[in-house]
Amino acid sequence: MKARTPFIAGNWKMNLDHLQSIAFVQKLAWTLSDARHDFATAEVAVFPPFTDLRSVQTLVNADDLPIAYGGQDISEHDNGAYTGEISGAFLKALDTKYVVIGHSERRQYHGETDEQIAGKVAAAHRHGIIPVICVGETAEDLETHGPSAVPVAQLRVALGGALKGSDVVVAYEPVWAIGSGQAATSDQAQQVCAALRVVIAELLGDDVAQATRILYGGSVKSSNIAGFMRETDIDGALVGGASLQLEEFASIVRFQKHVGT
Repeated sequence: MKARTPFIAGNWKMNLDHLQSIAFVQKLAWTLSDARHDFATAEVAVFPPFTDLRSVQTLVNADDLPIAYGGQDISEHDNGAYTGEISGAFLKALDTKYVVIGHSERRQYHGETDEQIAGKVAAAHRHGIIPVICVGETAEDLETHGPSAVPVAQLRVALGGALKGSDVVVAYEPVWAIGSGQAATSDQAQQVCAALRVVIAELLGDDVAQATRILYGGSVKSSNIAGFMRETDIDGALVGGASLQLEEFASIVRFQKHVGT
């Protein structure tokens, strides 16, 4: 049995407005409650667009829902003339527990570098927010460098911004699998996640490495989540498209009914 609490996170990307987010989170909470999901055995979080966060916060607080939430990005800067960016102070004021950092779409479309991602990790920790650090390789990277080389290099730089003693979550998302419908095999994912845990141990210590949750992301479905969760170094999933499908996401959260003994 793993000592780490499994973590299932839904990245909504640029989907659902603030009214839709309220309806979705309410229905998700009801669905999981009706299924008698034990949140102590698998933590659940959603990552809505920034415009939804206040609505989600209000709902979660008012109804005392056991669902965490986070931002999809954070600025390296705390304040100033940075039009369109979101300060960690703003996220913290909304009781945001997590923030996704370094997602492949940010790297691809916004040209984010590993050094910028390290700066964002530092910003998250300055404000007491847990970074979900995304790493992953393209198909070209995989062919050129082999498995794990690129994600390991990305994580080494990103952890340079980590505050010693503060929590991090790491998400391995092979870019070639995101949105493709073709997930990595559980063996492929385990190989990379094990290598990432070695990096965490080298940089932050064995105790931190053993406590850190490492997620897999990339075409995660209720039909394949059990295979990933059986692996020693995979502690959950960062779910993209399937997180927008209520019944499917709820089924992924309840992965333990698929895993068996």
